[in-house]
Amino acid sequence: MATQLPLPRVTRVFGAVNIGSFRVSAMIMGQAEDGEMVVLGSSHRKSEGIKRGYVTDMRLATHAIRNAVEKAEANANTSVSSVWIGCAGAGLSSKIASVEIAIGGRRIDEDDLEHLLYAARDHIQPDGRMVLHAQPAHYTLDGAHGIANPTGLHAESLGVDIHVTLAEGAPVRNLIEAVQSAHLDVEGVVASPLAAAYACLSAEERELGVALVEIGAQVTNVSVHAGGMLLGLRSIPVGSNDITDAIASSLGIRRSQAERLKCVSGSAIATPSDHREMIPVNAPDEEPSGQPARGADEHNRIPRAELVSVVTDRLGAMTSEIAKGLKAMGFSGSSGGQVVLTGGGAELHGIAEFMQGALGLPVRTGKPPALRGLPEAHATPGFATLAGLCLYASEDPVDIRSIGPSYQPSRRYSGLGLLNRVVQAVKEYF
Repeated sequence: MATQLPLPRVTRVFGAVNIGSFRVSAMIMGQAEDGEMVVLGSSHRKSEGIKRGYVTDMRLATHAIRNAVEKAEANANTSVSSVWIGCAGAGLSSKIASVEIAIGGRRIDEDDLEHLLYAARDHIQPDGRMVLHAQPAHYTLDGAHGIANPTGLHAESLGVDIHVTLAEGAPVRNLIEAVQSAHLDVEGVVASPLAAAYACLSAEERELGVALVEIGAQVTNVSVHAGGMLLGLRSIPVGSNDITDAIASSLGIRRSQAERLKCVSGSAIATPSDHREMIPVNAPDEEPSGQPARGADEHNRIPRAELVSVVTDRLGAMTSEIAKGLKAMGFSGSSGGQVVLTGGGAELHGIAEFMQGALGLPVRTGKPPALRGLPEAHATPGFATLAGLCLYASEDPVDIRSIGPSYQPSRRYSGLGLLNRVVQAVKEYF
């Protein structure tokens, strides 16, 4: 019998809650003395009081959150008083704010960069929406893009593009209130594409350029990352539940039956044997009731080809919307690159192959990294955002709103200091 390595001494603990339309999940992750991230406990349960990422019933949502966290705490044998929460709905969007300061031809020093980032705070224009993140995207020197580290160079002007992630204020406040009503403090609200990126994109992909498509139950977020930063974001109000609903409607069956058919026998890729293979509509332990499915035989079985046809039709419409989002952000054709699918919807059999053909770009499925303590059930695309919330919290990336008037980082940033972290992270987008 293999001996299990002893758990390293944990110096910091992070709690996270991902409040989705299909499930509410919670994770407690510890950071060891050597920096290793270890999953101490995690859990999930059916979502209640949430629709398309919005809280629709405060009492039910609060109960689901409290229940998920308590189960994670029991698994971790520890408790948390505060959590980071993911935001997938609330009309997520993004914009770029450009800021420039005069240098006068002299050599740029670190004070100039800190001054620039502080000045950028006044250029964030939320237009009545809530700012979730305001992070440096890349620098410009005399209007020229692609400057990784402007320090030591001469210029007349120095600029920076700030990527601002926005959301509708009221839905985010409802999410926060649901968590607080579950007797938890909120450390921060993180746009789910940003959290998912920390879990399933490599550092090289985030530097060179990659598109992340996070398919939730009722919301799909399409984002573009480069230079280590989130550069663009589109939120589409469709998700894997739309495929389930299409199956239920087409076959005239219950949603629970349609969901099981999708997960057990559904596929985005047709095969020649699909017409011959008959699949049961009822679960093995389910008693036959009511009318059989439309087109079913006397044993309430349907050809697998019928199911695949419904799945691919609905997926085709969804992929068309994803393609529009990528094109709007300049990520298509020769300007495109690797596309990574994550979220619960990415667990559909053959979906990466289907989208690769439809988008004309290389596509792979993204899931959480191989973290110590991560249960096999949570090492799937559907839990990438949850794990990413903890990884995001541990890294605590630069947000220009945290920079004080003395051009020094706030107390939350230590070690290398703000300047080195920005310079190392920022590269030109494509």
